[in-house]
Amino acid sequence: MIRAVQPGPVVGLIGQLAVLSVIATTVGLDVGGWLAGTACGLVTAALLIHGLTRSGIGVLGAANRVTLIRATVVGGVTALVAEALVGPASVAAIAGLSVLALVLDGVDGWVARRTGTVSALGARFDMEIDAFLILVLSMYVAQSVGPWVLAIGAARYAVWAVGWVLRWMRTPLPPRYWRKPVAAIQGIVLTAAVADLLPGVVINVAIVVAMALLAESFGWDVAWQWRRHRFLRSEDPLRASNIARRRGEEEKPRRSSSASDDEQGGFPARCASSETLAESVATSPSAV
Repeated sequence: MIRAVQPGPVVGLIGQLAVLSVIATTVGLDVGGWLAGTACGLVTAALLIHGLTRSGIGVLGAANRVTLIRATVVGGVTALVAEALVGPASVAAIAGLSVLALVLDGVDGWVARRTGTVSALGARFDMEIDAFLILVLSMYVAQSVGPWVLAIGAARYAVWAVGWVLRWMRTPLPPRYWRKPVAAIQGIVLTAAVADLLPGVVINVAIVVAMALLAESFGWDVAWQWRRHRFLRSEDPLRASNIARRRGEEEKPRRSSSASDDEQGGFPARCASSETLAESVATSPSAV
């Protein structure tokens, strides 16, 4: 059976190539930038197809389409940063596209609430685009501020990697609005650092504050997952005890029923009656 290809991811890939073409035409883009941007488009399309297939959603809703547009913008930022890591690149273009991505980050959530199309897939899609933009910007800022800034971009992926080792860190988290402002603060601070609009000391302090907020957000999530893990572990023996107790209570009526059958002429009594009857027949005189 051949599955129909979802048009949304394919359109997103075409849009990514269009964004890269505009960047190449306006500010220039080398081979490394093209490769990085195209890779972003391909990975985004593949992961989105996977997500749509698992969730059973046939087409992208309005909010997810906005997020897909933002993903192509982030792909453009990635292409420019890849170019900047090995040579000169347009700082204005990186900052401008980052600002556009941050603005669209607020738009897709508003559209989702307005149209009633909030979904788990949309939330995950939005979160991953946020995390990747922060990673890319931190790689650019690390060149001027220092490699310690990479901790901001790597935090999300470090938690994800540890989750593959510690299963309890994969426990689904409850909704928490604070995560969204924290992610936005990371993007705003890093974009300000890219644009170099503020003195270096101010930027460093802002990055430290943003990092502390990010640590608090992830720390709260991990602490909640650990408490949930301990609660479930302590609940397992109690649940097993309750199941055993219920099974014991179910067995009591069965044993009581069997005993009453014996008292009232159950199987043993019937066997005894049959033996008595056979003996009486054998000892009685023949009627012939």
